[in-house]
Amino acid sequence: MPESPPLPRSLVLGSTSRYRRELLARLGLPFDVAAPAVNETPLAGEAPRALALRLALAKARAVAAAHPQAVVIGSDQVADLDGEPLGKPGNHERATAQLRRMRGQTVVFHTALAVVCQATSFEQVDLAPVRVRFRDLSDAEIERYLHAEQPYDCAGSAKSEGLGIALLDAIDSDDPTALIGLPLIRTCRMLRAAGLALP
Repeated sequence: MPESPPLPRSLVLGSTSRYRRELLARLGLPFDVAAPAVNETPLAGEAPRALALRLALAKARAVAAAHPQAVVIGSDQVADLDGEPLGKPGNHERATAQLRRMRGQTVVFHTALAVVCQATSFEQVDLAPVRVRFRDLSDAEIERYLHAEQPYDCAGSAKSEGLGIALLDAIDSDDPTALIGLPLIRTCRMLRAAGLALP
């Protein structure tokens, strides 16, 4: 008697980010959203790349513990300026300070992705680095931008999918949605590996 095909697994995005939710919706798969309870404080001496990878996996594992039958996506992004992590500014003053430091500089945005399914013991983690070169911005340009877009919930204080693109000279990436918060090329690859059907 032939084996019956495995039951399709539900998909859970372990993130409350509206940017990641909008990106994942592009794939046309039904999914739920769950907030991961993870302490995002960097460890002493932790490199930005390592921080992003650790947090993405921790978020996926935390949500998978509550949804053991589901395929769970965890992601994290850390901006890296000469080895120093830059997080979400949270307010106007910190965003101003971040953009002043980044003007004329190349910043690497490390977007980490983890896919976990407890029921099948599946676990993968990957990193999509994006190199972003900022223009030599004037204080007036920074102020105009921050008042217009208020990107206080974005690592590095700039929304490349919006007006923030005007702050940049160049973007170098092999996964174009990574800078927005979820590298969809890698996401598709890892979801297929986890057993989900994608076009």
